[in-house]
Amino acid sequence: MNHRSTLVLFLLALLLAQPAAAQVRIKDIVDVEGVRQNQLIGYGLVVGLNGTGDKLNNNVFTRESLIGMLERLGVNTRDQATALSTKNVAAVMVTATLPAFARSGSRIDIAVSALGDASNLMGGILLVTPLLGADGEVYAVGQGPLSSASVAARGAASSVTKGVPTSAGIANGATVEKEVAFQLDKGNTLRLGLRNPDLTTARRIAAAINGAVGPISRATDPRTVAIVLGGKDPIDTLAAIENLPVIPDNEARVVIDEASGTIVMGTNVRISTVAIAQGNLTIRVTETPEVSQPAPRSNGVTTTVPRTNIQVDDQHDRKLGILDAGTTLRDLVASLNALGVGPRDLISILQAIKAEGALHADLEIR
Repeated sequence: MNHRSTLVLFLLALLLAQPAAAQVRIKDIVDVEGVRQNQLIGYGLVVGLNGTGDKLNNNVFTRESLIGMLERLGVNTRDQATALSTKNVAAVMVTATLPAFARSGSRIDIAVSALGDASNLMGGILLVTPLLGADGEVYAVGQGPLSSASVAARGAASSVTKGVPTSAGIANGATVEKEVAFQLDKGNTLRLGLRNPDLTTARRIAAAINGAVGPISRATDPRTVAIVLGGKDPIDTLAAIENLPVIPDNEARVVIDEASGTIVMGTNVRISTVAIAQGNLTIRVTETPEVSQPAPRSNGVTTTVPRTNIQVDDQHDRKLGILDAGTTLRDLVASLNALGVGPRDLISILQAIKAEGALHADLEIR
């Protein structure tokens, strides 16, 4: 093999090694208008707890709910309400998400959370609980034994808790009783909503759809792509376009979570020419007292002699770094790592660069 062939193969390998722009499916970045989940909520009672339920004297709503439930079952406890002292019952809030197109009789998961001063819901059973939507209508009914991955143990001198024992769940714990009226196969238009609004991405989605099924779509705003079906079947059209690949465009943004020290930067972040120097003065004082004993048969006494060691670290080995104009995310991270900058210091540096006007990105601090 001659040198020219070797050079061609080398250049071809470099070309193939270049990272390709990430392509995603349309259905992974958009929602279809009208196809949505609905939140449900309900109030119920959990029974069968091992003495970890609500204290009825402190929680009036639990006592009244228990009395009302027993009355509906034919047990009259109204006259002896003050004598109720069970600790095996807890009032709870039950929440669930009703998926789109959930049909009557299908099952959904529910989450259960203590409302009163119950300390542990493990081992309890949720009694029949209607789950209501925002319109006040009952869309599902939940019941069943609670399941929780949390652990709580208490002794005379110590206790151990893992997770949150006052929250639990029931897999397939509710039955759908009422459907949300929506027919996707009716109508002549569809609207796709971008989960991350961006005009460039919306136009790319419209172009991909038009290239696959004809000129039927256009971007109406950064969040919406409108599709005029023109007699086409909505289900067939969605099935034909949902797997089309597009390259979403991301805005330049830096997200900082100061509580955890987490920093996330997008690939389009750019920085103008700046010089960065970072260093902190650290003074460490160490006390190591020593015991001084007198010589044998002397009249001296044993005493403690203080020994103090003071160290000053001015981080003089830190150098001034220069970031050229148009610096990319990769260059920024490499440069700051070379300076020995940690996440906490990086937050201060990014804020200073933004204040200087050299950071060309949105800085979002949470």
